Amino acid sequence: MPTPRLSDELAKEAADAFMSLGNKSQAAELLGLPRNTFNSRLKVAAERGMLGTLPVLPGFRIAQISNTPNGDYIKQRPEAGEEFEMPAGHTIKGVSALVDADGRTIQQWVKTGADARQQAEAFAAMVDALKEELPRVTIMPPPASVEADLLNQFVVTDSHFGMLAWREETGADYDLRIAEQLLLDWFSAAIATAPQAHTAVLAQLGDLMHHDALESVTPAHKHVLDADSRLQKVIRVVIRTVRRIIDMLLQKHQHVHVVMASGNHDPASSAWLREMLAAMYENEPRISVDNSPMLYYAYEWGGTALFYHHGHKSNIKTLDVKCAGIFRELFGRSKFAYCHHGHLHSDEGVKTDLMYVERHETLAAPDAYAAGGPWLSGRSAKRITYSKLFGEVSRNTMRPEMVAGAYVAANDNLPAEQRRAA
Repeated sequence: MPTPRLSDELAKEAADAFMSLGNKSQAAELLGLPRNTFNSRLKVAAERGMLGTLPVLPGFRIAQISNTPNGDYIKQRPEAGEEFEMPAGHTIKGVSALVDADGRTIQQWVKTGADARQQAEAFAAMVDALKEELPRVTIMPPPASVEADLLNQFVVTDSHFGMLAWREETGADYDLRIAEQLLLDWFSAAIATAPQAHTAVLAQLGDLMHHDALESVTPAHKHVLDADSRLQKVIRVVIRTVRRIIDMLLQKHQHVHVVMASGNHDPASSAWLREMLAAMYENEPRISVDNSPMLYYAYEWGGTALFYHHGHKSNIKTLDVKCAGIFRELFGRSKFAYCHHGHLHSDEGVKTDLMYVERHETLAAPDAYAAGGPWLSGRSAKRITYSKLFGEVSRNTMRPEMVAGAYVAANDNLPAEQRRAA
């Protein structure tokens, strides 16, 4: 409960005692008050103009002089600081105040933050500039024959490019070079063993990048992350890897559809990656890129409906209703429906009255946070084949040990000939 406001009578009493004796200690003793209490009352009296022109208290200024038949009255106010200048591109987010026992403001702090609108405009301008400069890609000719009824879906999630893991701490090494090679090795093996389907869906379900800014922290909660390399280098490797994967898929499929889902680690990076790919392949009819800013994605394959989400906003218990509600027309046309998500780095599947909802493991090694927590999950990725008429008809799960060469981590201190990835 706030302290009641000091009455004018008590403030005037302190002012009269001080003006009569001319000494704060003697005035406080006269009134039987502790020195701090007397000083607080005297400051209030000065603020209310009860001290006249003398003295102007340290830290105060004369705010107003009133001439009355009973004499001149001077109103004093605390000295103001320098004029507050708003940082460029910022808006006021809040104000914090330090108050005294009487509930009076002693000091204030103005909290500012980057203007979200200006940030969005700057980001949009950056994306437009990227799209203007990107070369349009000419693709190799399609394969000679494909099975028109089939679609191969290649599901990868939570690759966390830019994450660093040390085998002695986490059970497996992981860095930027390993992330790139592992994903390329997996796609090489998965494509080689897949049916000769007409269409491929690159279903990248989010958190492709471990951090989303120059600082190695999560975007929403600013949790510090174990990071490998600089942001620009991570971006360069991600772009190179995704382009190579698309080229690999085009060699076996007539059409490639790209889903780059937004994750909780990379909401901004997934946005520029979607826009970049959409611009890069805009003149290539064999490639389609879902560049929707929505966090939920869908693809229609005959009577089979496919839905995608990272899993940070809806989970395996709610995604069926969420996707059926958002894409109700597509869902209404379907005979079979499947939804895929990642986020928790573990496998689980639930068949509901609406669809089959599946959560997927990741190929990536755990970081220190995951390794130290209560979670235990495997490492894998899946190729799932769907028919327009019959829904899912086959699948293949492959683990890092099945597809990878001998990796060495950038943070491993052992001699090269002794290093082996877990």
